[in-house]
Amino acid sequence: MLKGILRAASVVACTAFVSSAANANDWVQMPLDNTQSWSMRMIESEMVRFPEAWQIDWDEKPQWDYVHGLNLLAITEVYQDTKDPRLLSYVKGYYDMLVQQDGSIKTYDINKFNIDMVNPGKVLFFLYEETGNPKYKKAADLLRTQLTTHPRTEQGGFWHKKRYPDQMWLDGLYMGAPFYAEYIVKYGDMKELDDVFLQFELIEEHLYDEKTGLPLHGWDASKKQKWADKETGLSQHHWSRSLGWYAMAMVDVLEVVPAEHPKTPWLQGRFKAFIDATLTYQHNSGTWYQVTDLGSREGNYLEASGTAMLTYAMAKGASLKFLPEEYKAHAEKGFAGLLDQMISVNPETNVISLEQVCAVAGLGGNPYRDGSFDYYMSEPIRANDAKGVGPFILAAHYLNK
Repeated sequence: MLKGILRAASVVACTAFVSSAANANDWVQMPLDNTQSWSMRMIESEMVRFPEAWQIDWDEKPQWDYVHGLNLLAITEVYQDTKDPRLLSYVKGYYDMLVQQDGSIKTYDINKFNIDMVNPGKVLFFLYEETGNPKYKKAADLLRTQLTTHPRTEQGGFWHKKRYPDQMWLDGLYMGAPFYAEYIVKYGDMKELDDVFLQFELIEEHLYDEKTGLPLHGWDASKKQKWADKETGLSQHHWSRSLGWYAMAMVDVLEVVPAEHPKTPWLQGRFKAFIDATLTYQHNSGTWYQVTDLGSREGNYLEASGTAMLTYAMAKGASLKFLPEEYKAHAEKGFAGLLDQMISVNPETNVISLEQVCAVAGLGGNPYRDGSFDYYMSEPIRANDAKGVGPFILAAHYLNK
């Protein structure tokens, strides 16, 4: 029932935005051109839903947030191939609303030490190189400063957030590591790359389940959390979106670190081993379950964001030669599953929607999230959640390369 309500709400919202997008911002012509690439079809559909980029994910006011960074990075990648000025304008609109001339960022609070808030910084590199405006570099410097003082585990792993002490989540590797690596390569001391690789080394050391060959969602180094195993500190389950975050972190870091760095071959090998393990649990439709390895358990469902993220990571990995060429076929199977199982099309407007996205999931907090199977099943499912849309655009983009 919940899925049906959310899907209906998405259609209503989409229809409501059609006229406002076309009249207010003239981003797109209606109905949309259904002969374009899937990446452009989804971008234009997002522009219909959210005429200004700060509205992404139904935000009611502008805020510096990781989901905007995810989706706008995807749009940036498509822009770099198409040079469609609408895309650049859409991306810049968000960043110019929040990034001030002195490099300060509205709504960003460095003292919260939230690794998620580093993620939107990846687009700053592009904007600085595209425009030459120094405010983008200054804002990237500010985010880099967070990583200098960000709290860490005893072994040097970034805490997920200040309010989640001693915890590393797979999500956090995507939020921090690609920005950290690219900043170092562009502006920093290359010796600092060892610290980037350390983050992956700690995940590889602590978070894996021997039975599945996959990392679990989170690790509490203090072993104090109720969701954490008292001996290992690990959470109970594999959550496919957390696996997707980790896969994207690995391939995005591999893209920017030098091939000749002594630890690059290690990370590339671990990336391939990780992808091989995820393929064990790929459904015959090409998609993945919300709780990855428990597909036969009642209540589990095929979920879009984890599927899109893993598909993107494989497509990009094959495109950039971090995976053997034949892995593109696995990515194509994943994307075909997204199209067949999780994409709907408004027949009047050609606006497309990504269905079956878990809205949110985490560990601990208030109300407390215990990491149980029932917990992952309890979180709402909605269409067009940004955490699925951005990876869908990226997957479509890299499969066309």
